[in-house]
Amino acid sequence: MDHIDRVLLTELQRDATQSYAALGRAAGLSAGAAHERVRKLRERGVIRRTTVEVDPAVVGGGVLAFVMVDARAWMGDSAEAFAALPEIVEAHVIAGSATVLVKVRTTTTEQLQDVLRRLYAIDGVSGTQATVVLETFFERPVTVRPDVDPRPDGAGPV
Repeated sequence: MDHIDRVLLTELQRDATQSYAALGRAAGLSAGAAHERVRKLRERGVIRRTTVEVDPAVVGGGVLAFVMVDARAWMGDSAEAFAALPEIVEAHVIAGSATVLVKVRTTTTEQLQDVLRRLYAIDGVSGTQATVVLETFFERPVTVRPDVDPRPDGAGPV
């Protein structure tokens, strides 16, 4: 990945709807060359998907909580059980005092309480600790660092 790829990724994260001509101008390429670069970034798995950022509060997800999930056993094989709860928008197996960290969005705190009840129904879950977010200062897109090789094997020039 070179400087041009990093420019393209930064621009796409800022606005994924812009034309290849606009991307090319930002990166010093023709529209065709920008399209080809983006296609290769997709093929290599650098770009996983293109999506729209929706304001969660406007669509019923105004209550945000991070929940630490304690377990009696390893939860690394429980992804489907967590994914079955639609209010969970992220789930991570973690090291530390808890086993899993989930990000939950609901409309009300009563709905959050219901999610916590359903978490307890997952086999192996022994406890939860929820932290409700009062205000989000900012959320950042992934920073495209020049010193990191995105390829799994790390082979070749960065």
